[in-house]
Amino acid sequence: MSKLVIVGTVAFDAIETPFGKTDKILGGAATYIGLAASQFNADGAIVSVVGGDFPQEDITMLQNKGMNVEGLEIVKEGKTFFWSGKYHNDMNTRDTLATELNVLETFSPVVPDAYKDAEVVMLGNLHPMVQMGVIDQMNDPKLVVLDTMNFWMDIALDDLKKVIAKVDVITINDEEARQLSGEYSLVNAAKKIFTMGPKYVVIKKGEHGALIFHKDQMFFAPALPLAEVFDPTGAGDTFAGGFTGYLAKTGDYSFENMKRAIIHGSCLASFCVEKFGTERMQDLKREEVNKRLHQFKSLTQFDIQLT
Repeated sequence: MSKLVIVGTVAFDAIETPFGKTDKILGGAATYIGLAASQFNADGAIVSVVGGDFPQEDITMLQNKGMNVEGLEIVKEGKTFFWSGKYHNDMNTRDTLATELNVLETFSPVVPDAYKDAEVVMLGNLHPMVQMGVIDQMNDPKLVVLDTMNFWMDIALDDLKKVIAKVDVITINDEEARQLSGEYSLVNAAKKIFTMGPKYVVIKKGEHGALIFHKDQMFFAPALPLAEVFDPTGAGDTFAGGFTGYLAKTGDYSFENMKRAIIHGSCLASFCVEKFGTERMQDLKREEVNKRLHQFKSLTQFDIQLT
């Protein structure tokens, strides 16, 4: 079992979908990543910041899931990062109604000393220079995974490219891959992104699964077709947590094992969307995950005779 450092937001979200709406509930990239990684009993440390308004019971819940929270800074006089959004009927597009950076505005991450030798680093979606600040604190990790978004491509592209040059894996969605590369074809987009530094490119396609590229190899992981999707918030982060949690558990960073890792990531993401916020991931049992992994296997397994 390798140590895993998880960097990202621990936040409050208010969400509206065609199925209903919530007031402030637990959210944030690091929260979803940590909950997914906990399915593998990962020795993970969350590096983030919250305000004095953040409930102790949520911190305790993360600890009970096996997450180390030494790197979770609490600014007692500050307020926790807050995001509010409304999803359209297709559940793939959304409008951001509010973004309040609060304590995140001046966040400077501090990796706990006991985790500076972690083999796996998962850099959740944050300003590229905050992500770089974490890389600079690490002692030669074997795998650094970066998640980012089009917002940073719009306002901090030069900084983002400096971070991309330092990582082994980048995970972005198809729209972001096209923007970052200037290529419409995802195969060509991956080739262009390789020139920026990463050895592996993971392109998430939401309800249509995910692709992983390495040199001239590629692999596709399906998304499980679901009868109902209540809330897509955090699905991408849950995918990333499953991906890195599995890799940290196995300690095998080969392309063959990354194929298995993205299947695990897709499987966990399929649970995340079944309820609002982190509710489903908090209650998720290992038996449920194993049963769904069998569904994933049967979804794509077939025999074919070739002449």
